[in-house]
Amino acid sequence: MRETDTPRRPVPGAGLIVRTVETPSLGDRSYLVHDGEVAFVVDPQRDIDRVLEVLRADDVRLTHVFETHIHNDYVTGGLALARATGATYLVNGDDKVSFERTPIHDGQIVEIGDRMRVRAIHTPGHTFTHLSYALTELDEPVAVFTGGSLLYGATGRPDLLGPGHTEALVRHQHASAHKLVETLPDPTGVYPTHGFGSFCSATQSEATASTIGQEKRTNPVLTQDEEDYVRELLAGLGAWPAYYAHMAPANAVGPSAPDLSLPAKANATELRRRIEAGEWVVDLRARTAFAAGHAHGTLNFGLNGAFSTYLGWLITWGTPVTLLGETAAQVTEAQRELVRIGIDRPAAQATGGPEQWSIDAPVSFPTATFADLEQVRHHREVVILDVRRTEEYDSARIRDAVNVPIHELPQRIAEVPSGEVWVHCAAGYRASIAASFLDAAGRSIVAVDDQFENAAKAGLDLVRPEA
Repeated sequence: MRETDTPRRPVPGAGLIVRTVETPSLGDRSYLVHDGEVAFVVDPQRDIDRVLEVLRADDVRLTHVFETHIHNDYVTGGLALARATGATYLVNGDDKVSFERTPIHDGQIVEIGDRMRVRAIHTPGHTFTHLSYALTELDEPVAVFTGGSLLYGATGRPDLLGPGHTEALVRHQHASAHKLVETLPDPTGVYPTHGFGSFCSATQSEATASTIGQEKRTNPVLTQDEEDYVRELLAGLGAWPAYYAHMAPANAVGPSAPDLSLPAKANATELRRRIEAGEWVVDLRARTAFAAGHAHGTLNFGLNGAFSTYLGWLITWGTPVTLLGETAAQVTEAQRELVRIGIDRPAAQATGGPEQWSIDAPVSFPTATFADLEQVRHHREVVILDVRRTEEYDSARIRDAVNVPIHELPQRIAEVPSGEVWVHCAAGYRASIAASFLDAAGRSIVAVDDQFENAAKAGLDLVRPEA
């Protein structure tokens, strides 16, 4: 079996092809597998046009769509994809959903074409009803699609269903990982949905491919005993995006295909009205461009970072969103990102630059490095605002820095001490988001656009946990 990310036709006798459809902004992967004639898909994202394009490019027919679980970090495209292609939509029969599906259960085998067999394996841990899917080619095990169960060097997090279920789920996760390695041979390829930056992963790994044998040697869930695994995993869990709470209900209803057409265009007067009404007017440009000039009151969530993750995390659900891009293509890209997390239609959009988006002259704020921060502290007092997550702050922080995690900042701006605020994160993206909120609130700010590792190199005094 071959894995590829470009359209290719199989060579007779060369095996199956796995196509990976990546969504880096959410840290997820979907998979399309085919034998040159028929195909199946595992865990498709909401924007199904990407999958349809692969089907057209490879000239194959989709017959089955599999869901490993009711997802908590994105809105699925499974139902819409099945309806668009006539494929069978397979969802665990124990999942409570309000749409028509083909139920599948532990141990059930689905035959696809003449060569592919897919067996459902109950692997609870990420959710109670989670399924993995083991693929055989002519009865030879070749791959397992593990969703949020066994990831590369990690497992899916067990706490997304609420604290009352976490203890049970983390122990299920341990048992499920062992179940997979006990029933599948070492050369079996592992294809998880999460684990590439997704907050659905309990920890992160740099790996981009793996096998059952590799995970047996390196994955803590398989190298540690149950109690050590449970203790260390639970101790390492941090916050997860607030929008996750809306994903499972949306997926249980059965999402339709998204509308990616451009919304109505807004002029500067309408943009000002929307800002004053408490709506979000979001500038999609890179943080350096935003700092150099922007319409007062706009918020900076650049497309060059984890745009949808942080916008979905910070926004009060249901708040209208207007998108500002230099081009219509940027607006369309942002729409694609947002439909994946259930923000289906922006209220409006505008293109161009801050001169077109502002009634008055655009405003700006300075950017700086950690070396600049070290120097300025010698001749005037400033507030250092660290907007990294709590666990990052606890691991190493600048002495006297105030920590307000980025996802809490919109509700806690009043807690930021008075004075000139130098705001930083780990690399600059979150700092720019925070700076835009503070700027909209009328604060005097400097956005630190630098890697946190440079803080110590610049001579800033860091506080670390005692050994």
